[in-house]
Amino acid sequence: MRRISLNAQILAGVLAGTVLGLGLSMLEKDSAVAITGLYMADLIGTLFIDLLKMVLIPLVFTSIAVGVANLRMHRQMHKVWKATLGFFILSGSLAIFLGLSAANLVRPGEGLQIAMFQDAMQGFQAGQMPLSEFFAQLLHSLFQNPITALAQGNIVAVVVFALLLGIAMVIGGERYTNILILLQEFLELMLMLVGWIMRLAPLGIMALLLKLAATQDTALLATLIEFIAVVVGTTLLHGMVVLPLILYLFTGMTPVKFWRGAREALITAFATSSSSATLPVTLRCAELHLHVKRDIAGFVLPLGATLNMDGTALYEAVAALFIANLAGIELNLMQQMIVFFIAMLASMGAPGIPSAGLVTMVMVLQAVGLPAEAIAILLPVDRLLDTFRTMVNVEGDMVGSLVVQKWVRSERHDTGGSSALP
Repeated sequence: MRRISLNAQILAGVLAGTVLGLGLSMLEKDSAVAITGLYMADLIGTLFIDLLKMVLIPLVFTSIAVGVANLRMHRQMHKVWKATLGFFILSGSLAIFLGLSAANLVRPGEGLQIAMFQDAMQGFQAGQMPLSEFFAQLLHSLFQNPITALAQGNIVAVVVFALLLGIAMVIGGERYTNILILLQEFLELMLMLVGWIMRLAPLGIMALLLKLAATQDTALLATLIEFIAVVVGTTLLHGMVVLPLILYLFTGMTPVKFWRGAREALITAFATSSSSATLPVTLRCAELHLHVKRDIAGFVLPLGATLNMDGTALYEAVAALFIANLAGIELNLMQQMIVFFIAMLASMGAPGIPSAGLVTMVMVLQAVGLPAEAIAILLPVDRLLDTFRTMVNVEGDMVGSLVVQKWVRSERHDTGGSSALP
């Protein structure tokens, strides 16, 4: 008897979770069935995310350190750096431009009165942070005691330390071969654990989507339907047209082939709403299904999980124009350019502080004089929208790894140089 593939099991989990969640939402909230169902879904979903987070930090540390060390030469590493950052800036800029264009065309929030949301705004205190303080917090989060960063799960500091360690092993050469071999074997162990955890993915994803579908406030969704439609529509347009087009132009890979190889990671990202928690699955898909070399995947993907957030940048740009329309404020071209650059900055590695995403969103609003308290309007629908933007964030990381691999290979062939890449 043929065994059902993991992809088919995950898709079945998505459908089952959505249907069961909608069914629970129709029941009385205080009924025994609804309470028990939500409790079990929360228990299983949290367990799945916690398992992914358990392997996240050691996996990120070893994959980046090994990936950088295996690039062998500074010249090769320099090519990967240039290609990676170039792709991040290109894809992020296109996402924000698409979001601003759609928001200017549809003008979500125009005609609604912000007085409708006064109660929500009055009961919410926005955590505000000047741009200078944001930079100070960001720099402070980059360079920390590596043991503390590993213990606290500070992924940005772990990425920086792993980069520096990998560079040191490159410079040290043969002297540090034993350390490199040890890290490679530890990376293999982490990937084995990821494979075990993925066996629970269908059940975990079903539980997460059940909870999401059962707890959404349909009345509020109807009120904000235009804003939701613009965010979801532009996010999906970026994910289904812009990123696949970039991939095809640079690598020749068709969207169907890419989505077939990436779907485990995309569905996990949709269910967990966390690029970091999805990273173990993203690495697995990139290496096993999309055939990205381990040194490229181990460098680009963990870096992308902290720096490359197309969906987040697009969302923050659209949200700024939505709030401006609610408040009856017309943002001119210069103000929208400010939104463009601040949204790009805010999406590229938020500081390691509580509610960092809210702080960066407030920073975008403050930059153009919009009321910071208006972020309370977005909170009830943020969880739903987060599913789509996280999925596109993860897609952008995987597309980036393929583009970087192709660009580095073509550069090597053009120059006739040798490389660690076959």
